[in-house]
Amino acid sequence: MKTDTIAAIATAMSDSGIGIIRVSGEDSVSIIDKIYRNMKMKQMLTTYKSHTIHYGFIIEENETVIDEVMVSVMKAPKSYTTEDTVEINCHGGVFMMRKILDAVIRAGARVAEPGEFTKRAFLNGRIDLSKAEAVMDIIHAKNEFALQSSVKQLKGSVSDIIKEIRTNILHEIAFIEAALDDPEHFDLESDGYGEALYKIVKKIGERIRTLIDSAKNGRILSEGIQTVIVGKPNAGKSSLLNMLVGEERAIVTDIAGTTRDILEETISIDGILFRILDTAGIRSTEDIVEKIGVDRAKKAVEEADLVLYVIDSSIPLDENDEAIFHMIEGKNTIILLNKSDLFTVVTERDIRSFIGKIHEQNKNHILETNAECQNIYENRIIRTSMKERDGVALFLKTVKEMFFHGEIIYNDEVYITNVRHKEALQNAYDSLLQVRKSIEDHMPEDFYTIDLMNAYAFLGTIIGEEVGDDLVNEIFSKFCMGK
Repeated sequence: MKTDTIAAIATAMSDSGIGIIRVSGEDSVSIIDKIYRNMKMKQMLTTYKSHTIHYGFIIEENETVIDEVMVSVMKAPKSYTTEDTVEINCHGGVFMMRKILDAVIRAGARVAEPGEFTKRAFLNGRIDLSKAEAVMDIIHAKNEFALQSSVKQLKGSVSDIIKEIRTNILHEIAFIEAALDDPEHFDLESDGYGEALYKIVKKIGERIRTLIDSAKNGRILSEGIQTVIVGKPNAGKSSLLNMLVGEERAIVTDIAGTTRDILEETISIDGILFRILDTAGIRSTEDIVEKIGVDRAKKAVEEADLVLYVIDSSIPLDENDEAIFHMIEGKNTIILLNKSDLFTVVTERDIRSFIGKIHEQNKNHILETNAECQNIYENRIIRTSMKERDGVALFLKTVKEMFFHGEIIYNDEVYITNVRHKEALQNAYDSLLQVRKSIEDHMPEDFYTIDLMNAYAFLGTIIGEEVGDDLVNEIFSKFCMGK
C-alpha cells in the first residue's frame, strides 16, 4: 500500500458556500503547515492538538493570501483513514478550490486516486470491504430505503452476519481437521457426526438463502422499480410519462408513432423510486425506424420489474393488443384504461374477455385458466385520464400492494443490495449444498472440508478477507475523487 500523503477536493466541483480539500498521510500536518497561517499570520499548525479546528489563511509561496479558511486537524489513528488527516474548509468556488489544491500539491502531497481515502480506511483495517462499498452506496442513495439500508451496512449489518456464519463454518472445519489428525480419539462415523453436520450445514444454508432472496427486493427498493410503459401508438403512454415526471418530457401529439425510441426518467413518488421507460407504440408497421423502436420496447419488457400497459379505452381492442398481451406474458402488469374522459368502448370486462379468447386460441400463452386470468388482473385494471390526471392515487396503491404488501416499511431486516455480495452468497450456498451431497453419498470426511473451505472463502470476499489486489482496485476505482 502507498503511504505517501494524498490530497483531493472532497466536495462537489461547483460554486457553493463551502469547499473542502482533504489531505491524508504521515506528512499531512507538516505539509499544510507550510501553507497555513493563523489569524496572527503565524506558522503554528504542527503544535495543534488532534480533533481541533482553527481559523486562518492559506497562502502562496510569496506569503500572498489565497483564502480565509477553517482547518481541521485529526491525528492517527482516530481519523477516517486512520492516518494523520487535515481538512481545509474554504470558500466553495471551483477556481478557489483548485487553487488551494495546487498549493497543497506544491507543498508536497500528491493528487489522490478515486476512492483512495476509503481504500486506505479499508487497507488500514478501520472498515471491511462491505462497509467501504456502503460508503459509495450512501453517496448514490436515491431514496429513503437506499439511504437507510446503506447506513445499516456501513454500521455492519451485512458484515456482522457474514462474520458470524464464517465463524460457524470455521468451527466445523477445525473440528473435522482435528478429528482427522487424531483418529484414535475421534471416530466421526460412529459418533454420527455426518448427520449432525448435515443439520448444521442445512441451517447455515437456509440463512444464506434468505440473504440471497432478499437481493431482489433490495435491488428494487434501492435502485428503483424498472417500469416500462407499453401500448399502441397514441394510447397516452407519453402523457403518462409526462404526468409522472411532472414536466413535458415526451412529445405528445395526435400523430401515431411520435415516440420512436425509449425515453428514460427516474422519479420518486410517495417514497417509491421508479426507473420509467416510455417505449415506442407497438403496432404492425413498415417504417424501419419505428420497427427498431418496437423491438427495443420488447427487449425493455423482458427486463422490466413492472409493465404499465396503456390502452386507449375509446377505441376497440385489435390484433396489436393481442400481440402486446403475448409480449407481457408472465410480467407484473398494471393495465391502465386511459382516456376515461371520452366515450368508453373498452371496459374491464372486455379486457378479461379478450384475454380469455387469446387463451382459447393458444393455451400456451398468457394464463393457464380463465379463473387465473381473473385473479391475476383483479384490482390491476385501472381507469385513467391523463388529461384530467385521474387514477394516479389508485395506481400507486396498486404498486404498493404488488411489491410491498400494501405499504413500504423500513424495518431492521437486512437486504442484500450489492450484486457482488449476491454472487458470493450464491457460490457459498452452492458449496454448502455440495457438503450435504457428500454426506448423503457417504464420502470421506476430508471431502467435507474442501467445500466448507470454499464456502468460507466465498463469504470472505464480501468483507474483503479473501480478495486480491485487482478486485480491490476495481471496486475503489468506481468511487468519486476525494472519498
